[in-house]
Amino acid sequence: MPKRIEELLELQVKENAADLHINVGLPPMLRLHGGLTKIGNEVLTPEDTTNYMKAITSREHQEELQKIGGTDFGFAFKDLARFRVSVFKEKGHIAMSLRLIPYKFLTFEQIGLNEKTMKYLLTRPRGLILVVGPTGCGKTTTLASMIDWINQNLDRHLITIEDPVEYYHTHKRCIISQRELGVDVPTFEEALRRGLRQDPDVFLVGEMRDLATIEAAITAAETGHIVFATLHTTGAARTVDRIVNVFPVAQQEQIRVMLSVSLLAIVSQILLKRVDKPGRVAAFELMFATNSIQNLIRERKTYRIVSEIQTGGKMGMVTMDSFLMKLFREGKINLEDVLTYSYDPKSAKAELAAEGLIDKTMIDLEAEGAADMNMEGNHNG
Repeated sequence: MPKRIEELLELQVKENAADLHINVGLPPMLRLHGGLTKIGNEVLTPEDTTNYMKAITSREHQEELQKIGGTDFGFAFKDLARFRVSVFKEKGHIAMSLRLIPYKFLTFEQIGLNEKTMKYLLTRPRGLILVVGPTGCGKTTTLASMIDWINQNLDRHLITIEDPVEYYHTHKRCIISQRELGVDVPTFEEALRRGLRQDPDVFLVGEMRDLATIEAAITAAETGHIVFATLHTTGAARTVDRIVNVFPVAQQEQIRVMLSVSLLAIVSQILLKRVDKPGRVAAFELMFATNSIQNLIRERKTYRIVSEIQTGGKMGMVTMDSFLMKLFREGKINLEDVLTYSYDPKSAKAELAAEGLIDKTMIDLEAEGAADMNMEGNHNG
């Protein structure tokens, strides 16, 4: 007989597993430190997964599941944690993914961000702060830490618009109004538009999904508010291009100008497996919208943003490559991850070899191999 859903959730919390996957034909699976681990060997039947779904899914969400084949919601489990749940149909059966959202907020130090840099950023009077990265890279956790820092240190009215509400914030120094899509308000755009009449200082937009939401977020940032939002992009340059390219060509010039004025910062992050101990560690790229970066955005020269970040170290800016190499020097990640996620793996390798941290012969052999290939190509030509 399979474990009860309560037992599975308790185990997920105990193991601090990021996700629980429930699928017909497999035992329940936990995502632990980036990998997947089976819970026992008992394979789940269609009846098992349906029972699990009914145990935690409201009637409204069950109706949505029947109607469109999927539903998303958040729920609190005892006083242990919250979960973000995605229920969906596959091959006619019920499947579920449950993301663990701990109640405890992490400090910037625990996440791997510099508190002094973040304090400078979060005390700006207005602007757009984007946290970007692939699914499951910890964007929500980073945003929750930023919101919690504001809540503890500043007097603000903070409105969050989420789908679903994940981290629950209690009022500390701030008034925090958390609005859930489909429950409190129909769309991100509507919530932002209405929110402007609710005396806000700070908005958190769960995700900038479409043109209308992006436009509303940029407008809110322009009109004297701090706006936090996420995007599924990697790197500051790609993020700017992605935002601009959402708009029709005729509007793109205007959006570049609006974005250059309203953008405060882009925090790009990825999660990597640790090699020094169990767990994962975040790597970041931090870009602040300096005058020169604002000009690059206006002049369609986003490809030069990375070199601007390199020269902005005094301000607290950092490239993904230098952050990855720092983690490698500290013995937290392996070389393969440095080279996989670097923008310029060749330069990263050369720098680490010059420091004696990796074998220089590796680079010499690669250079010889490349030269041989070139010669062969020229000979064939």
